[in-house]
Amino acid sequence: MKLLEGKVALITGGTRGIGKGIVEMFVSQGAEVAFTYAGSKEKAQSLVAEFQDASKIKAYQSDASDFQAAQDLVDQVLSDFGKIDILINNAGITKDNLMLRMSKEDWDQIIKVNLDSVFNLSKAVIKPMMKARAGSIINMTSVVGIKGNAGQANYAASKAGVIGFTKSLALELGSRNIRCNAIAPGFIETEMTAALDEKTVEGWRDAIPLKRGGQPSDVANACVFLASDMASYITGQVLSVDGGMHT
Repeated sequence: MKLLEGKVALITGGTRGIGKGIVEMFVSQGAEVAFTYAGSKEKAQSLVAEFQDASKIKAYQSDASDFQAAQDLVDQVLSDFGKIDILINNAGITKDNLMLRMSKEDWDQIIKVNLDSVFNLSKAVIKPMMKARAGSIINMTSVVGIKGNAGQANYAASKAGVIGFTKSLALELGSRNIRCNAIAPGFIETEMTAALDEKTVEGWRDAIPLKRGGQPSDVANACVFLASDMASYITGQVLSVDGGMHT
């Protein structure tokens, strides 16, 4: 039996990078998948077409940073799929700059997209999960949220906030059999990192004990574990998927 057989997962930011990797891995493990996208309808439709014969899968255009849009999304997914067993809060962006040059707008946008979105979607799924007395919420943080990084004060703050939120929610919801964990990826090779120059990439790799960047599938595998019944006694934890970058 596949690890996520019979489960319905809602994944935000599912058309590229880590999010796409999670969608693909969850389908392969038997989950029915609802995923969101911000602007790339073509990519979303392509992903649905690729897996629609393997599992029930549907794409939703939605802004996770908008409170009402998040509630409307959850209501629609519940209507389409009947339940939500797993929530993966993956949507996120970067607006890097040194603090001296960072604008208030860049600070606000990062907090809104990376942190507010986690609150919005978690708030929306809590009631149906409490009614079912079961659920797994997985929030995507970052190694930067643990150790910080020059030029990413806004991003680090948002991801550190996700960690505190995750641990607090785990304490609130544990008695209802709802687990809440976070994953902290390190240097994961995606479309975003492909735009970096080779010298920068090599510098990152040299600093990693395993001497390589991670793949979206590495993060997706961790998500499968935390979402599955194999992790039924794990909540309030931050799982680093970073090749040993942070020890």
